[in-house]
Amino acid sequence: MKKKLLIVDDQYAIRKLLEEMFCSEDYETFEASNGEQALQMLDLVSPDLIFLDMKMPGLNGAEVMELINERGSKAFVVVITAYKELESVQRANYIEPTLEFAKPFDIYEVQNAVRNILQMDTGMQSSLS
Repeated sequence: MKKKLLIVDDQYAIRKLLEEMFCSEDYETFEASNGEQALQMLDLVSPDLIFLDMKMPGLNGAEVMELINERGSKAFVVVITAYKELESVQRANYIEPTLEFAKPFDIYEVQNAVRNILQMDTGMQSSLS
């Protein structure tokens, strides 16, 4: 079964870049351009991993992370945001993301990290079966 990735960023170019990176690796990708759309997609597709920008209009990434947690989602959260916002996320008492990357990010580093997270998760699931 394909792993599902939800890409949440208000920048179209970032969403398309991540979508192209992971579609070529046989992941199923979904997009949201803001926090409200992200929460709708969360309910519709139950993603395995969520890429989440911190600074968006409407609900910001920190608020979305809290709501993801309140809904009981088991998705991994990968924060991708500007470096100065990343520092403030690390200092705040928000839900702990799985990984954090500052923009501009190295696409190969992000790809490898996601592969490792999702392979580790698959291995844990199969050992529980």
